Amino acid sequence: MAEAPGRTPADRPLRRALFTDRDGTLNPDLHYLKDADRLELFRGVGNAVALARQHGFVVICVTNQSGIDRGFYSREDVERIHRRLNEVLRPRGAEIDAFYFCPHAPERRCECRKPGTLLFEEARRDWNLDFATSAIVGDRRLDIEAGRRLGLLTALIPAPNHDAETRAEFAKGDLAPDIVASSFEGAVLRVLSRG
Repeated sequence: MAEAPGRTPADRPLRRALFTDRDGTLNPDLHYLKDADRLELFRGVGNAVALARQHGFVVICVTNQSGIDRGFYSREDVERIHRRLNEVLRPRGAEIDAFYFCPHAPERRCECRKPGTLLFEEARRDWNLDFATSAIVGDRRLDIEAGRRLGLLTALIPAPNHDAETRAEFAKGDLAPDIVASSFEGAVLRVLSRG
């Protein structure tokens, strides 16, 4: 499900995107966040989003929201949270350009749930994106896996609950992220340093 401001004509120049996860990346993961008033951003997120946009990135949030399918909250609740997120960012000179979310539970095995790439492909069409110059920042294996499938630069903010086994998985082969940082801001600064 996309929340994008409009379609981008295909004849415009290709753009680069900074894709980001939401829960655990931009804001603390409160497990099925329903109430927009409970949203809090991690320190430095506003600065990082503003910097990415100043460097020519379209900033796009792609998030799995299985709580919709499970009946914990509605699509409208998710959309309210996304509006609130941008309300918090705007005074800092920042804004997420578009939100795309999967409403399905994992057992549905849909293509829009990360690490599936359907929502990224929709964003590519909507915004005329060049994946070869784009990046993804996330806190989970599925973010890195989706990024790898699409040829994106991948940046991991390890979740605090990652155990030794999970960290070892990330260190292997195709799952190894290009960047590991302790915060969203740190990850974005490293993405920007790569040009």
